[in-house]
Amino acid sequence: MPAVDLAPYRRALTNRPLRTALVLGTLVRGPIFASGLLLTVHVVSTLGRTYAEAGLVSAAATIAIAVSGPWRGRLLDRLGLRRVVLPSVLVALGCWSVAPFVGYLPLLVLAVVAGLFVIPTFSVIRQAVIAAVPDTDRRSAISLDAAAIELSFMIVPALAVWAASQWPSSWVLFVTQMLGVAGGVALYVVNPPMRHVDEEVTAPGTVAFRSWFGWRFVAVLLTAAATTVVLFGTDLGVVAVMREAGTPAQIGVVLALWGFGSLVGGLLYGALHRPIPAAWLLAGLALVTAPMALAHTTLTLSALALVAGLLCAPTITATIDQASRAVPPAVRGEAMGWHGSAMTAGGAVGAPLAGFAIDQGGGGAGFVTVAVVGLVVALLGVGASGALRRSRTERGAQASPV
Repeated sequence: MPAVDLAPYRRALTNRPLRTALVLGTLVRGPIFASGLLLTVHVVSTLGRTYAEAGLVSAAATIAIAVSGPWRGRLLDRLGLRRVVLPSVLVALGCWSVAPFVGYLPLLVLAVVAGLFVIPTFSVIRQAVIAAVPDTDRRSAISLDAAAIELSFMIVPALAVWAASQWPSSWVLFVTQMLGVAGGVALYVVNPPMRHVDEEVTAPGTVAFRSWFGWRFVAVLLTAAATTVVLFGTDLGVVAVMREAGTPAQIGVVLALWGFGSLVGGLLYGALHRPIPAAWLLAGLALVTAPMALAHTTLTLSALALVAGLLCAPTITATIDQASRAVPPAVRGEAMGWHGSAMTAGGAVGAPLAGFAIDQGGGGAGFVTVAVVGLVVALLGVGASGALRRSRTERGAQASPV
């Protein structure tokens, strides 16, 4: 087991640029976490449509956001933060000033347009976090950001759904999206650095796409996608098992403990003296997720969820860390965009895959199915990485003089 080192966290707490990036990240990403649930509530309760139609809006917006990730990241590398964020803020302001108050089809169209021009929040914040610290503290800084994400994910959606039960969903959706717009304005005003002062950065246009988008980077993307397959499938599995047990009111308890485990695991991972490869963490995540299929009560499922959560944030953190190191700094924005799209795509696959398994075999089948997917991808990644290292070793031996 790698040794734990708390020194990077102590340095982080005195790092003003990192603190600024973490606060900005918490402010601007909270509305994003709330939007998906609010859209569902709004479409079903206010517009009187079906859950399938609500799912279509969420799926269309999700696909649009996934498509936008790489090209928005590329623009971020080439044009800088302000020239990318300002148009996104204007589009979001225009779309979400209207969308909560129109019918179903206009809402669908506006949600897609807003998704295509979404503020590249995750790419911006991740680059700002990486830029705020030296290379030796990068993993710890990303872990702190992951902890902030977990807190937002645990608190903000619950508050948003509660608000929608007290006031008209159209106005709650409007206020939430305007908070997202305000977060974009804050990003524009603060304009956090996207590169560390010690990094040598070449012009993005001079870095060939094929020079960095190779096996090493693709493997990280596949690992990130498989991670969200497991996470989204687990989320749905918890709902199914609790409903089968006749205790749907306890779903929030299980999910909160799962999120708490992820929060603790992420902070512990950031304090490790040496990193653990993302593929190995994904394998561990899959192995601790599968036993959740055996749980039939709130107590047992909560305990297993807490254990499984310990590897959620570390796996995501490891994929971000490896993705940022697999590419030149000049194209890091595009790389983070691809990473975000991979995670979004994994979530889009994980939920229906788990749903199909649950329909066929009950709640436990959802956990097992996504765990198998995660384990297969992890083993392929570990095997391919080993083969690549052996190939490099052999080439080095052949090239060395006798």
